[in-house]
Amino acid sequence: MKSSIYEFTREDWNTLYPIHLEDHNPAWKTIFEKEKKLILSNIDSKYLQKIEHFGSSSISGIKSKPYIDIFIIIPSEYLFDIALIKDFENLGYFHFEVPAREDIEAYSSFAKGYRADGKKEQIFHIHMCPSSNTMCEQLGFRDYLIANPKKAEAYEKLKIELANKFKNDRGAYVLGKTEFNKKIIKLWKASKSN
Repeated sequence: MKSSIYEFTREDWNTLYPIHLEDHNPAWKTIFEKEKKLILSNIDSKYLQKIEHFGSSSISGIKSKPYIDIFIIIPSEYLFDIALIKDFENLGYFHFEVPAREDIEAYSSFAKGYRADGKKEQIFHIHMCPSSNTMCEQLGFRDYLIANPKKAEAYEKLKIELANKFKNDRGAYVLGKTEFNKKIIKLWKASKSN
């Protein structure tokens, strides 16, 4: 057995943590607020410009993995800051640097709640970057789906199809949502310019 999630292979992730969707749980908002409070109480405010709940668990009425996705916007000079990373590690998070891809710049990702033995805990994912990173458009994706329930239903339907098809392939599950994500971000941008 692996002693740390840093040792996980792709197969370990897919086997220990398969894609599993649940009905929306109103408690997810409270879980987010509690974790946000923990972060604000333990991380120097100079690092934190914005902390928001995003991802499917932030959208009422649609199925989601029971993970709490947190978006943190930081000043650009603190991206990959060693002291900041250490502060989050002290809160139980593992840090991963997400490399640049297509039109998204590199950013920090943190995870908490994964165990090497696969036992269930509350899982948190943090996506951390400056406001200039196009990853921030994910907040617009969330806002657009909240404001447009029919599009949120279409997203849920896609997620269910992908979860059934790629239960043990997290990468394929994420890639399967890419085109839908791009379309919604385009609609969100168009709605902002009106």
